[in-house]
Amino acid sequence: MRRHVALIETVRVKDGVAPLWGHHLARLYASCIAVGVSPPRELPVPERGPDRVVRLGVSSAGVEQREREPGSTEPVRLVTSVSRHEPYPHKTTERRQFDDALAEARAAGADDAILATAAGWAAETAIWGLYWWEGGQLVAPPLAFGVLDSVARRRLAELVPIADGRARADELADRGLFVANAARGIVNVASVDGRAVRFREETASLARTFWG
Repeated sequence: MRRHVALIETVRVKDGVAPLWGHHLARLYASCIAVGVSPPRELPVPERGPDRVVRLGVSSAGVEQREREPGSTEPVRLVTSVSRHEPYPHKTTERRQFDDALAEARAAGADDAILATAAGWAAETAIWGLYWWEGGQLVAPPLAFGVLDSVARRRLAELVPIADGRARADELADRGLFVANAARGIVNVASVDGRAVRFREETASLARTFWG
């Protein structure tokens, strides 16, 4: 890993605590080992104060911390990106594919874009992990695609079993698609390429328990 590249954790502070902090630590330290960055010797728990997102950047230069507001939880409009998904197993600052996809989405009047694998399978978006329902089973793209092993995915797996699934972006509108990340939790998808997504009560139930 080049020196200027850092590992990222975006930690939500909600009601004065960081409810997913344990998952953030576990992933961060595993990623440090995998990419050869020395884990921080001390990393204080973000807590107290207003609801916010604390962004931690961890590199050979140390730990950098920034804060921002959590962002909207309104249903998101997705489009399919023309760019192909490249494996992104660790959350780092090397995010050009996602920056390009996000710019593409906003130019199209959407909120985010789905990147697909070379085989055409939906992988993830610039900001979110993808989840959908097949019957009563929660499904997500396989980690073997090189999608991020996200903190949101780890939290969801505590609540309900997640099966690996393969779908093309144009198939997702009929499958109760939703998105999730560790900053904003579970958010409904309003549309994919202009096609309305059917909301599912199972998604609303998960959203009510996501933060613990």
